[in-house]
Amino acid sequence: MRKSLFSFSLLASLTLTACTTVLNNLPGVYTLEIQQGNIIDQNMINQLRPNMDKRQVLYIMGSPMLVDFFHKNRWDYVYYDKPSGENAVEKKAFLVFKTVDGTDKLTGMYGDFKPSNLPVVKPSDEKIVDLPKREVDHTLWEMITGLFGFDGSDTSSATPKTEQKSQVDLPL
Repeated sequence: MRKSLFSFSLLASLTLTACTTVLNNLPGVYTLEIQQGNIIDQNMINQLRPNMDKRQVLYIMGSPMLVDFFHKNRWDYVYYDKPSGENAVEKKAFLVFKTVDGTDKLTGMYGDFKPSNLPVVKPSDEKIVDLPKREVDHTLWEMITGLFGFDGSDTSSATPKTEQKSQVDLPL
């Protein structure tokens, strides 16, 4: 009984692991790209400077993935990407703060990125487009009221346009 149970569990475990490896490597099967954490790139790291306060770092990097209870002066940024059919990529950046004169200042950094000594030049992606002036003959309201026979120049709707009396100004 014991040998048959052992052999059955061994066979079942081999079968299940074989299915997962076969199913993960089938050609033509779509697998999702999984991204988790904060997207970190070298341009963001290059913008960081020593003695920046937490608000400035928060503006550049975004909120940290983890603020450790035991290390309150350290912010952890972790990015995990698993493109479909490729190996997983994991990037980490740890920022260390120190309290100086009542404010927390950036004092150190370690992880997969190294800050650059070059000044940051951030090119603008904005484009200016000149639009021609639009000539509007009628507004939407004038078009709607025109469908019902009103041209919008008459303020009283009680008398139709054909029955209006012309008004003549007399000189005094």
